[in-house]
Amino acid sequence: MSLRFDLIWEQAPAFLSGLWNTVWICAIGISLSLILGILLLLPLFSHHKVVRLPTKLLVEAARAIPFLMLAYLVYYGLPSLGLTLDSWSTAILTIVIYNAAYVADILRSAWVNLPKGQTEAARACGFTGVQLLRRIVLPQILIAAAPILGNQAIQVIRDSSFLAIITVPELTFTAKAVQADSFVPFESFITAALLYWVLCLLIEFGVQRLEWVRNFYGKA
Repeated sequence: MSLRFDLIWEQAPAFLSGLWNTVWICAIGISLSLILGILLLLPLFSHHKVVRLPTKLLVEAARAIPFLMLAYLVYYGLPSLGLTLDSWSTAILTIVIYNAAYVADILRSAWVNLPKGQTEAARACGFTGVQLLRRIVLPQILIAAAPILGNQAIQVIRDSSFLAIITVPELTFTAKAVQADSFVPFESFITAALLYWVLCLLIEFGVQRLEWVRNFYGKA
């Protein structure tokens, strides 16, 4: 059996386009997920049950629904309620809803493990609410949770392959289109798999550099 990677080379522009779509969709989705996850922190730590419990329920519900099922609900279910989104908007919204819940839980765990003395000292100095979160807590928990957040970013890249189901022209969609057109399934999908691997390696490298900087300045 001979492998036809020459056909893959001819389809390089298509793969680069699919790779770029995967990169920017994931980048926007990860950024918005981080912002929404941060916004969910204060309700999760609220002393009022009427605020804390519904927020916790929403986070747990989002974590319990499989990513592909959530994409189906947004793309095919919302139109029955009068709200129709295109595939691009569905892709970003699904990534944000799904991953913001995980980000919120990751940051919540990091906050719980933060030495209580720092928070108490900050409150003694007059920091409360959003000011306490922004000035004291958030910088520390983001650094502490960086490796886990990096793993979550890798999960976003992996989950983005499901978006081919709703016709988003990302990397997996491109690989399917190439193999259907040129009849080279192994070459198409192994190329896509290697490109996904490169993206994940880049995120892993970034997290390792961040940890190195943290350890360096921690010892200084």
